[in-house]
Amino acid sequence: MEANLSNPHIVTIDGNEAAAYVAHKTNEVIAIYPITPSSVMGELCDERSSQGKTNLWGAVPEVISNMTDFVR
Repeated sequence: MEANLSNPHIVTIDGNEAAAYVAHKTNEVIAIYPITPSSVMGELCDERSSQGKTNLWGAVPEVISNMTDFVR
């Protein structure tokens, strides 16, 4: 696959969005633990998967959320 560098698609995003984009594109399963300030990354990955957006291999990543605190 060749990249089309003559007409790049440029967007301005923050670090959380960039991390979520890369995580969604490069994983089959995304485990999230919704805590601030990283909650945005999990929400964005979950949104992309629920919209049916695929990763680099053509699969929709599964997003698994852990909503409990671990107590030892």
